[in-house]
Amino acid sequence: MGKHGKVQTALEYAAARTLLTGLSLAPRAVAVAAGRGLGRIAYTFGGRLRRAGTRNLEMAFPDLSATERERLLRGCFANLGRLLGEFSHFEKASPESLARLVECEGLEHLEAAEARGKGTILFTGHLGAWELTSLALSAFGHRVDFLARRIDNPLIEELVERTRTRFGNRSIDKRAAARPMLRTLSSGGTLGILVDLNTQPHEGVFVDFFGIPASTTSSLATLALRTDAAVLPVFAPWDEERGRFLLHIEPPVDITRSDDPEEDVRALTARITQVIEKYVRRYPEQWLWIHKRWNTRPHGEADLYAARTKIVGAGLVPARIARQDDR
Repeated sequence: MGKHGKVQTALEYAAARTLLTGLSLAPRAVAVAAGRGLGRIAYTFGGRLRRAGTRNLEMAFPDLSATERERLLRGCFANLGRLLGEFSHFEKASPESLARLVECEGLEHLEAAEARGKGTILFTGHLGAWELTSLALSAFGHRVDFLARRIDNPLIEELVERTRTRFGNRSIDKRAAARPMLRTLSSGGTLGILVDLNTQPHEGVFVDFFGIPASTTSSLATLALRTDAAVLPVFAPWDEERGRFLLHIEPPVDITRSDDPEEDVRALTARITQVIEKYVRRYPEQWLWIHKRWNTRPHGEADLYAARTKIVGAGLVPARIARQDDR
């Protein structure tokens, strides 16, 4: 790392450490309010992210008004700010304080899966407080080995890693994850994976997400079919009425096998993605709309973000064709 790289790394770390420390010194409610305020600022000045979110919402909810889609997008930024505020207090959280913050539903499904002894895969998406899914479970006595992309800044990575693993969790670098994941499952452990991001064609399969083919990681399905591990959904959305996060753990997803392993992987990936969509529809203002979920396209399809398209019925039509049809 050169001199400029070291300086930049140090400055980025100092900014992150100062922000998190400042928020952590405030009462939790104040930290969350401040985080949501930062989310509103990010919405105002994050033009590129705002454009991506607007496009995603147009594709996912073509029947909503522009005003309603804007409300959901503002909620997305506010939710990210809330997560920042909450994360700042995770470093000093205790199992008791997390139990007051999180209401767990369906823990019996995880306990039954763990009792099988064949390994458990928990999957979630970037919805609500996804950082809480593994942290709270470990605080409640259920250790999770979770996949994570290492942060480019090693000092910030160390800071975040220390918080994520303080109750015994372990992170697995997703760039070299195959063997560690197999070891976790073969020992009867629990693995956590986020499965709602766009993937490159060689890393996934296309399955429908809001009726539009989305390149989705196939690693979870491949791993489950190979190991016979149970696959359970887990989500942690914020519930305004209860003033708590609801940690939902659902029963295992059905896994079927046929004479076509590739189709088995695609079918299981599709079922997992349907669960993700169900939660996004239930809590639309809490999902990560600013990520280009449909960026990778099947061969021959146009870029849905570079060339604007118009929603026509249940399909997507290139903008130039839609304009011709409107004449």
